[in-house]
Amino acid sequence: MDLYSLVKLLHVVAAVLWVGGGFALMLLAARADRAGDTQGMLQVMRSVGELGNRLFMPASLVTLLLGLVMCWFWVGFRDLWIVIGLAGYATTFLVGTLVFKPSADRMSALIAREGVTPAVLDQGRRILKVARFDYAVMLVIVADMVLKPTAADVPILLAMAAVLGLGLWAAFDGLRPAPAVSA
Repeated sequence: MDLYSLVKLLHVVAAVLWVGGGFALMLLAARADRAGDTQGMLQVMRSVGELGNRLFMPASLVTLLLGLVMCWFWVGFRDLWIVIGLAGYATTFLVGTLVFKPSADRMSALIAREGVTPAVLDQGRRILKVARFDYAVMLVIVADMVLKPTAADVPILLAMAAVLGLGLWAAFDGLRPAPAVSA
């Protein structure tokens, strides 16, 4: 095995941990919310809080760093698929830093101060809605890394734009409102 293959393997493993782990937690939260399972929803939120800085952030950084190493030494930074991947990473990083982290901190403070209240559950639902967009971006990144589109691959680029549009629609009340859950 050559060095490039090893770096690529580690890049993919880190991406699987980051994207797959977070996606599984998002699905568990959506399932608990739809079932009206307050305790299940809170358990997922606690798991997200615990794993955010211990697994997801390090895995996302390792994914980025190894991707940059591959670009620097072997691939370059000029191809459209590289630019799309970096833009997607920047988007998910900003969503995590500017939305998920502060929202989770506010939710933790609310729980410490008031216990489990409808306001806490509403905060969790807002995070879940933004996660829909975040995972649409991640799906585009995964497709981008596998398909490596060029400017000539218009159908692929349009499909990626449609996935982003659906993610925005799902995040900003495109889906039916979640049922009210009592504390």
